[in-house]
Amino acid sequence: MTRFLLLVMGMWLITSGLSAQNQEPWTKEQLMETSTLASLIKKKQTGNMVIISIGPDEVIPGSINIGPTGEKANLERLKKHLKNTSKDKEIILYCGCCPFDRCPNIRPAFKALKDMGFKKPRLLNIPKNIKVDWIDKDYPVID
Repeated sequence: MTRFLLLVMGMWLITSGLSAQNQEPWTKEQLMETSTLASLIKKKQTGNMVIISIGPDEVIPGSINIGPTGEKANLERLKKHLKNTSKDKEIILYCGCCPFDRCPNIRPAFKALKDMGFKKPRLLNIPKNIKVDWIDKDYPVID
């Protein structure tokens, strides 16, 4: 009986840990593919968007550099910057400092957008980093 209980408890710990890891503040529908944003930039169709770099530097044309939002001061800077922005505006966040699963910036920033009541928060899908997922694909970059 003791072995059975230990087995059940071990399985519960493993599965509860896995489900906790899969809970992100965004949905799959809130991810924007890099090819989509690159195409919109090339076609000059980003007028109703606010594109924000929440990583070390802005790379994407038309984006605003807030700085790494894993740092509290930059997270507050993001909130201040968006304070008077319409909640209907599409807000595109990107970082690209490292793989999504290790990025210290995307989760606090995306959660802040949701907490602020933005109806169209989006996260640029950069699973590896900005170099591999944007620059190496010859997408538009800031000169």
